[in-house]
Amino acid sequence: MFGRVGRVPSIPAEVNATDMTEPVCDPSTPLRPSVLRRLSIAQLSARLTRFAAVDPRFMRVLARDPRRGVRHLAARLRAIQTRAARESARLDGLFTVEREQRAQGFAAIAGVDEVGVAPLAGPVVAAAVILPAGVSLPHLDDSKRLTAAQRDVLYEQITACAVACQIGMATVEEIDRLNILQAMRLAHRRAILGLPVRPQLVLIDGRYAADVPVPQLVIVDGDATCGSVAAASVMAKVTRDRMMTDLGRQFPQYGFGRHKGYGTREHLEAIRRYGVTPVHRRSFSTVRAHQEVLPLGAC
Repeated sequence: MFGRVGRVPSIPAEVNATDMTEPVCDPSTPLRPSVLRRLSIAQLSARLTRFAAVDPRFMRVLARDPRRGVRHLAARLRAIQTRAARESARLDGLFTVEREQRAQGFAAIAGVDEVGVAPLAGPVVAAAVILPAGVSLPHLDDSKRLTAAQRDVLYEQITACAVACQIGMATVEEIDRLNILQAMRLAHRRAILGLPVRPQLVLIDGRYAADVPVPQLVIVDGDATCGSVAAASVMAKVTRDRMMTDLGRQFPQYGFGRHKGYGTREHLEAIRRYGVTPVHRRSFSTVRAHQEVLPLGAC
């Protein structure tokens, strides 16, 4: 199952030469500086970059090597390790709230977030995700900070490792009838109540609690600071983006697959030129304003 990973291997300070390349000395001989100098830069790079961590003592040996290329390799490895340590600390911090709440007795914790509040077209989509304790999801972050490719990878990982995951939506008709705030809350409610596992606690992004009889913590910027909410933001974003891409095929002149319904210049120009579609939110003032503009010479 995705999600749990073992300890990342690290290279110790004294490595046998046969661990690094084809035999260049007695296999029992540690990789001392004299042996190190017999390895090419390409051999060192190919072997060392397989490891996430290199012992600091070995790094010092590399940094003192007379070959400039080896010293550059050492500097590159240090930079890689620094970034990896920073990312590991960030990911660990993302689950601080969940650890604190599990310590209070809440086992099934659902993160909730939505996408599609601001667009001029398409539904608002929410996701509720319950992740297992100790989950590992490299690069997890607020969906807005990720590339489409990163979101797609995380979507598959979250689907594979989540205890439970559910999408909830409010349609364009419901947005126009209820207003966008109430439609968003309806999507939240559908996502949470649709979970096959009942959550004991809900962590929800934003400023508004969900309309469900479950204990909740409302967290401003939760999608950037809370792992479960970040996972929900990814699930909701990928789901809605794929829906808008499908709508783009139905209405090719509007470019939904590119702008996902947001009020870009391209989108507004399409509304002026072709009018609104059944998937446009007519209750939004921007849609109404552009719909009512008459082309010159129409009167």
